[in-house]
Formats: sequence, structure tokens, C-alpha cells
Amino acid sequence: MQHSVVRVGEWLVTPSVNQISRQGREITLEPRLIDLLMYFAQHPNEVLSRDNIIDHVWMRTIVTNHVVTQSISELRKSLRDGDERNPEYIVTVPKRGYKLTAPVVWPAESESDSESDASATVAAPVIAAPAALPSAPAQPVAETVPDSTSHSAPAKSGFGTWLGFLLSLSLLVALIVMTLIHHQPTVTKSRLLLNPRDIDIRFDGDDSCTNWISKKSYAIGLGALITTSLNTFSTFMVHDKTNYSVNEPSSSGKTLTIRFVNQRHYRAQQCFMSVLLIDNADSSTMLDKRYFITDTNQLAIQDDLFSSLSAVLTQPWPERMQAQLAQFRIPQTMSLTEFYEARQLIFSGDVQSLGKASGILDKIMKESPDFIYAYEDKILVDALRQSQQSLDQQQTTALNEELVKLTRIPGIQQTSVYYKIQTIDMLGKGNISGAYEAINKSIELEMSWLNYVLLGKVYEMKGENRLAADAYITAFNLRPGENTLYWIENGIFQTSLEKIVPYLNGFLAEE
Repeated sequence: MQHSVVRVGEWLVTPSVNQISRQGREITLEPRLIDLLMYFAQHPNEVLSRDNIIDHVWMRTIVTNHVVTQSISELRKSLRDGDERNPEYIVTVPKRGYKLTAPVVWPAESESDSESDASATVAAPVIAAPAALPSAPAQPVAETVPDSTSHSAPAKSGFGTWLGFLLSLSLLVALIVMTLIHHQPTVTKSRLLLNPRDIDIRFDGDDSCTNWISKKSYAIGLGALITTSLNTFSTFMVHDKTNYSVNEPSSSGKTLTIRFVNQRHYRAQQCFMSVLLIDNADSSTMLDKRYFITDTNQLAIQDDLFSSLSAVLTQPWPERMQAQLAQFRIPQTMSLTEFYEARQLIFSGDVQSLGKASGILDKIMKESPDFIYAYEDKILVDALRQSQQSLDQQQTTALNEELVKLTRIPGIQQTSVYYKIQTIDMLGKGNISGAYEAINKSIELEMSWLNYVLLGKVYEMKGENRLAADAYITAFNLRPGENTLYWIENGIFQTSLEKIVPYLNGFLAEE
């Protein structure tokens, strides 16, 4: 029997409406998190492994261990309700799984019994028998007649019997036909259950603006920054689909679309960047912004957009996220567009694109030497280039010197890129345990598709191909598209999709 409500710690859980509430505060969770919480509630103080959770919560759906980890992290955030002082409801048991430590109170047994009795009284559906067929007309009692008419009575009587029989037979056939038509299986429409805390970010380049290409990198860079920031610091799950052209139904409850549109401005047509956030549950508009991009207002646009998203998503940004965004405040704002262009080239992953990215980042570092993100990305690019093609002795020496210099920058060990660089460097040196430790620190600091690609590479080197596949699928889920597949296949070293992760093999192949 399934209860309508259950109390977990201070929270009252109502699975029928996907809500948890306490002291007048109501939070709506996506269905998978409610199912996960209910499963924990059914096994309080019991250690549940990832495989156990996958089998009983996701059941036959294809998911990865990292999806489970991420879902538990989101559930923990919701139960803490933004206050780190609140108790931890779900604890990690090293190398075994997870355990719900909060007290669980189910409805009283008497209430449960009454619910069961009430449900038991509902009669099972019964197919009604056809209505009784009309019987043949009763034979009239023959009267005494002269001998001359005695032979006609039996003939009339036989004709009436046959007529009644034929009428009855016709009615029976009609009833059978009607019954078959009435009981044909109902054609059901496929319905997609939306996850209210999932967001798709898309870029639409098919607009009439003629000069939007020069601003494309900035727009897509903003989308990537929003994706990583929300995935890392909020309870939302964001999918960066700016590189994903497959048109398919999405289960995400919201869609944020970035496009460039023409709009009259000071008596002239200008090209504006449009940011539109739609709630897919009712097609309502949550956010509709237009920005006219110049060389001097890009940081102001970025700040305004994040502030607007915080308001419409009712999601306050934590201090660490605000501190990271503050690192973009550089004197040369033009460098921000160039920085995003360099990151787009890094996304591509091939040697030629990495070479172009290195050149752009060199230029940014000369213009803005205090822009730490550019310095980190430059070393990241050089480490990636070394993994794809051997550098000469002078280049290798220069890279090693930069790696040492990087470690001396104050606060650098609080950035995810630093540990990405460490992971790539240690993989190249064969230090697999060191690489594993570094990439897990990077994931703790930032939930990004590139982190999970690198985690997959580390798992491959450890010979744990199943976990590598989990990591690659998670990376593709965060940023689906050709670039992510290229990174999985060719980043650091070549990976066989057919052997390691057949689920993604041919995922984008034309049908």
C-alpha cells in the first residue's frame, strides 16, 4: 500500500504533488527526487548502494552512477533548504552507498487499514452480459375450424417461428458487433513527464540579423557559464544544447533560448541579443530580455542576466558563485568576448582549434594580465596540445615552468580548471591515482561536461570501463552534441565508443 504522505525529519512529504513542506514553506521537487526520497523513507537507517537505488528508483531506465550522485546532491540541497546549518538528512557511507538518518513517521496503521478497506470495496470492472434476447413470438392457440382450413394453421405457425428466430439472430449479431466496437482498446497518447527543475539552453542562429556572427561566441559563452553555474551552485539540472541540433521531445520543464533579433532602436534597426526563458508546463514566459551588445557593456549584461535568473528561478546565488563571477571583472571588456571565443575553440578539441585558442589567450593575457581565467585556460590548452602532439624540448620546459608558476597563485586551488590541468598532466605521466584524486576535486568545485569526460579517461586508464561509460554519458547529458562526442573519442587519448560506451555509438548518426 502506498501512503499519501510521510514525515521525514521536519519535512512533510506529499508524493502525489511532488512537494515537501515545513513551517509553511513548500518546495516542489522533480518526480525523480520525490521517488528517491520515498525510497530512502522506506529504508531508514539502511545503507543503500548506487546499484540498489538504480534498480528500485530508476528501474529499467538507462542512468549512470553519476546521475545518482547528482540526484542525491540535489535532494540534499532541497532538504537543507539553502541553510548549511540544517542537519544532513542523507549521509554517505564510504564505499557502500547512502543512508537516510532522519526519523521517518508513516501514517497511523488505523488510517492505513481504513484506506485499504475503502479501496477493497471498489468493485472490479465487470463486462456486462448482453441484454436478454426477445424470445420467439408465442404460438397462438389453434381454434376449431372446419376441415377445409385445417392445413393452413401449421404453415402460418411455422412461418412465425422462423421469423422470430431470424429477428433474434439479427439482434444477437448486432449486439455482438456493438460489444466489439465498444470494447476496442482505447488509443492512448504518449505523454512526456516534465522535470520542473531541468532547463535546456539552446542557441538559435536562424535570424535576420546580419552582424550577429561576431557576437555568437559571447552568447554561447554566456549559455555555457549559466549551465555550469546553475549545475554547480543550484538545485537545477541544466543541459547546454547550444551544440545540439537534434530536434526531439525534451523532458526539461524549462527552455532558455538565446537568439539575435532585429529591433528598432533610435530610429534604426539594430541587432539585439534576445534571452527568452519559457516554462514548458504551461508555455508561459518567465524571462524576456533584449540586450544591445557593445565593447563596454558585456560585463553589465552578464551581471543583469544572472540577477534576472536569480529572481525568476527564486534561486539566490551563494557567495562562492558570486566570487567566481567577480573574477570576470577585468579592465578590458573586449577581452571577455575574445575569452569566450577561445573557450568555443577549446570545446572543439582538435589540434587546429586548440592552436587558435592558444593564440587568442596569449593576446588576452597581454591586455589583461590579472585575468586569471585566461591564464588558467592557456595552460589547459597547452597541456591538451601536449597530449595530442608531442611538444619539443623548449615547449615542454616552458609548460612545466608555467605549471609550477600556476601553483603559486593565491586561491588557485579553489578553481576547477587548476585540477583539470593537474589531471591531464598526471595522466600524461602515468600517475593514475593522482589523476583520479585531482579530477574528483575538480568535480567537487564544478559540475561540467569536461570534468566528466576527464573522469571517464581516468576510469579507462584504471581499467574500469563501466564507470568510464557512466562518466561519458553524464558528460553528454550535460552538453549533448558533436563536440562532446569528439572529446570523448579523441581527448587525451582515443576511446572506442563501440567498446566502451556503445549507448553513444552512432547517437548522432543520420537515420
